[in-house]
Amino acid sequence: MPAVSVHAVITGNPDGPVIVLSNSLGTTHRMWDAQLEALEKHFRVVRYDTRGHGASPVPFGPYTIDDLADDLVALLDQAGVTRAHLVGLSLGGMTALRVAARKPERVDRLAVLCTAADLKPSAAWTERAQAVRTHGSAAVAAVVVERWFTSEFLFRHPGLRSSHAAMVASTSAEGYAACCEAIAGLDLHSDLASIAAPTLAIAGADDTATPPARLTEIADGVQNGKLLVIPDVAHLANVQRPQVINEAVLAHLEHA
Repeated sequence: MPAVSVHAVITGNPDGPVIVLSNSLGTTHRMWDAQLEALEKHFRVVRYDTRGHGASPVPFGPYTIDDLADDLVALLDQAGVTRAHLVGLSLGGMTALRVAARKPERVDRLAVLCTAADLKPSAAWTERAQAVRTHGSAAVAAVVVERWFTSEFLFRHPGLRSSHAAMVASTSAEGYAACCEAIAGLDLHSDLASIAAPTLAIAGADDTATPPARLTEIADGVQNGKLLVIPDVAHLANVQRPQVINEAVLAHLEHA
């Protein structure tokens, strides 16, 4: 499938190094709002909506991780960026890892949050894809958000619960389902050893979707990896503990 021109928002220091933020399944570039103030002082920040999400095109699926990686590389080309730092969460992390393996010359440093080299069983993802195509993304929104955050955090932040459920529900059914199929076919284990970009793998200690063991596997598998486990955090670690994530990502990238 050819690359698509994804919707992107570019802000921050126009003379700074480029950092690209890749979103998770069921979100948009707005999932990174809590990172902007910290990052824009130092970097030219490129946020985008993964194909099938937000304002990006929604080609018919299924998609593959290579499709998503090609979209990210095409975005770099369109923005005139030769080399960038890549930061991705969950599906965005998978995309960033694949780009780092296939196009190492385009990646400076890498930070992946709450992600994995595979998310078996594949059947769970194809079944979710079928359910979303039949009933829409709204049908899974509540359950998804329950996994994204700890129960205590959701109790204290009901507004975030509702806003993130609305974000999932607004996602194109075809786009969501086709990205589920990309995850179903994912296996990046053979890529890890080829990834030379210094890599920070961040896990949420309470993340049931991508537990710390999955990030340990990444940190141990790449050539130059480091693991950080954040306590009392589930899947959307950047939203639940933005200050901790911002400090960790900045410390990692500023070694460049």
